[in-house]
Amino acid sequence: MTPMLVGSTNLPLPLIRRGKVRDVYAVDDQRLLMVASDRVSAFDVVMRELVPYKGAVLTSITAWWLRQFESEVAHHLIASDVEAIVAAVPAVQMHRDELAGRAMLCRRTEVFPVECVVRGYLSGSAWKEYQASGTLAGERLPTGLRESDRLDPPIFSPATKAETGHDENITVAAMRGAVGAEAAAELERLARHLYGRGRDIAAQRGIIIADTKFEFGRAPDGRILLIDETMTPDSSRFWPADRYAPGRGQPSFDKQPLRDWLDAERRAGRWDGNYPPPTLPDEVVAATSARYLEAYERLTGTPLDLTRLP
Repeated sequence: MTPMLVGSTNLPLPLIRRGKVRDVYAVDDQRLLMVASDRVSAFDVVMRELVPYKGAVLTSITAWWLRQFESEVAHHLIASDVEAIVAAVPAVQMHRDELAGRAMLCRRTEVFPVECVVRGYLSGSAWKEYQASGTLAGERLPTGLRESDRLDPPIFSPATKAETGHDENITVAAMRGAVGAEAAAELERLARHLYGRGRDIAAQRGIIIADTKFEFGRAPDGRILLIDETMTPDSSRFWPADRYAPGRGQPSFDKQPLRDWLDAERRAGRWDGNYPPPTLPDEVVAATSARYLEAYERLTGTPLDLTRLP
């Protein structure tokens, strides 16, 4: 079966933004429709090729996590089933196939302008900064840490939100200045709690969640809601626990096959790291798709139901 690939959507609704992966539309002044495409980016460059099932995996993992957390934190998801979405938003009924498995009808919020990052292991940009200066977001860490070392307790490391390019790590003090002391304290509490819960759930399935980022928004009634994607392979580092070894980078359940291939292209001088990206071989696209599907199955315990996707 050849899956339907969605690279860009054009729904009969006002487009709010088109990000690297998601297209976000206004339904009315209370609701949004978020559509996860099959676009994929690496090193801040969006590839021209699409990755089968990627949008459906990201949406399904987010919906799965929100069901795990809903007794503990309010969230913005109203519906992710396409039939419920079409019933609630009749204007998109002609786009049913395009939306199946990859759309979320959500409550609108006033989004806090920070990424709430929790790091349980030293990796990625945190490791690079630590190597250079022994700090994270300018704050001193213990000496002698190795790449991928476990951080106990986990570190709350907020970042600025960037539509393009890298988010930038900031201090908690800078976060307080951006959102206010009371909101900053509550966002940190929620992020730490959710990371701890998610880390424990994933550990039972042989997955280490090395770090993750959450986003929050304030609803009209004043409540803080968990919004956007939650603990997906795009917003987190998922490592297989049985292959974990500190002191080096770890294999991961995400677009690692894509990053590895692009790294080789850069080392060989065939790509300078900027747009346009090189043409991806079919086997790299297939391997990346398989990695996302594996992440869903390992996490939830069941394969993604491909029969419900066009």
